[in-house]
This record gives sequence, structure tokens and C-alpha cells, in this order.
Amino acid sequence: MNASGDHLHQRMGIEILEASAERVVGRMPVEGNTQPYGLLHGGASCVLAETLGSTGAALHAGAGRIAVGIEINATHHRSATSGHITAVATRVHGGRTLATYAIEIADDEGRAVCTARLTCMLRDSR
Repeated sequence: MNASGDHLHQRMGIEILEASAERVVGRMPVEGNTQPYGLLHGGASCVLAETLGSTGAALHAGAGRIAVGIEINATHHRSATSGHITAVATRVHGGRTLATYAIEIADDEGRAVCTARLTCMLRDSR
């Protein structure tokens, strides 16, 4: 995964804290990622989920291969208005052509904010 340059995850303040093919942990500030009512934007949770799941899938795919998200779903359980949200992406399936991750996102108090699932297609890079 190319982590240099100006990418969405950088603009949103996403930090990767731990990364392996089996598990990726990251966090993101709520501030700057809210909707007009001051609540964490649901799309921001999806960006965090896809960033972590795609990172794990790319690590699973290995050198010379890339991971491309093909499906994401998310359930938003509660809002967040300050602090950070932290996500843990855990590999559910790791095959040669597909990888799926379950992502749990929590607020600073450990309360569930969102659960998501991401499936990535794995293919050779061009």
C-alpha cells in the first residue's frame, strides 16, 4: 500500500497503530469528521473501516499484489461528538482472490459506535 502523498486517510487524521494480515488497529479524531449537527459523520466511520480492512487485505495479498474494496456495509450504533474513535479490523476470510474483514469501531469510553464488514478483491498489480 502506498502511504505517501495526499490521501483521504491522511486528510481525515487516521493513524494506523498496529498492522498485520490478521489484525489492523487504527484511530481517527472526531473533530473535523463530523456532519452539520456536530456528530461523527457515518461516512467517516466507513472511511476508517475501509482504510483498516484494506490495509489488512493488502498485507494478506503480499508483494506484487493489491487489494481493492468491492463491498462494505456498516451499522451505526451511537454517535460521537468529541475525542477519537478506535477501530479493530479482524480478518474473517483470507483467500487468494478475496479477503474479508470485520471492523469494530468504539469511542474513547469503549462504547460501540459502528460495526462494519469489508470485502476486498486481491489481484496482481499492473
